[in-house]
Amino acid sequence: MKEKNLTIVEHIDEIRKRLMVIVVFFVIAVAGSFFVAKPVIQFLQLQYTGEIEPMLSGEVEESPLHSFAVLDPIMIYMKVIIFISFVVISPVIMYQLWAFITPGLHEKERRATRNYIPFTFLLFVAGVSFSYFVLLPYVMKFMITLSGELGITQTIGINEYFTFLFQILIPFGVVFQLPVVLLFLTRLGLVSPTRLVKIRKYAYFTLFVIAAFITPPDLMSHLLVTVPMFALYELSIFISRFGYRKYLKAEQQRQLDEVKAEQQRQIDEVMGR
Repeated sequence: MKEKNLTIVEHIDEIRKRLMVIVVFFVIAVAGSFFVAKPVIQFLQLQYTGEIEPMLSGEVEESPLHSFAVLDPIMIYMKVIIFISFVVISPVIMYQLWAFITPGLHEKERRATRNYIPFTFLLFVAGVSFSYFVLLPYVMKFMITLSGELGITQTIGINEYFTFLFQILIPFGVVFQLPVVLLFLTRLGLVSPTRLVKIRKYAYFTLFVIAAFITPPDLMSHLLVTVPMFALYELSIFISRFGYRKYLKAEQQRQLDEVKAEQQRQIDEVMGR
């Protein structure tokens, strides 16, 4: 694949075409999500009711969540449909993003970075699953216990519950992309494992602050978030070493090719005389 030097207008046209592809896939995903949104909504309520096991045996009781507005049910339905659609087409979004930025990369770099796309989807799903099955039960238990200690009767609206749910699920899906992002950057030579080690304490502090924003103020919930984040960062450093070695090898090969090309050019000039 030859590298292209595009004008600003051509870049804008390229972005428009790729956005149109994403929109088409999104519309298709929305149409399909209508058929799965209802069971997904019922399933996502189970961490509040604590009825995952009864659900698996077909013995789910009526949800205690309440609707405080006439439009709450349809709003929840649309939010879940959009969420499912974005998750389903996330590989398409990543591929279009990859296809837009790769004309400036060498062929080997294109092939290497293209292989990261499936892992971004898997890591997003892993992050969402971790937050739903591990973190959310502790958060809900903490909130319910705190309400009892303060003598507060919790009457939770379903719209508020799902808003809170997405505020936990989506950030974790994004945070779990850290290994792929850092591997991508080291593969391009924009960062190095040595640099990642040097800024470790600043990275830990940033992750600690992020964890404080998305968890309730109790030690157990905070540890459930910060420890996996720190582990992800360390895993990212470990994986980035392989990507950086490939980058250095590719750079050496590129420099060697440039030297050979320059020598050949000089020989051609001499022979031409």
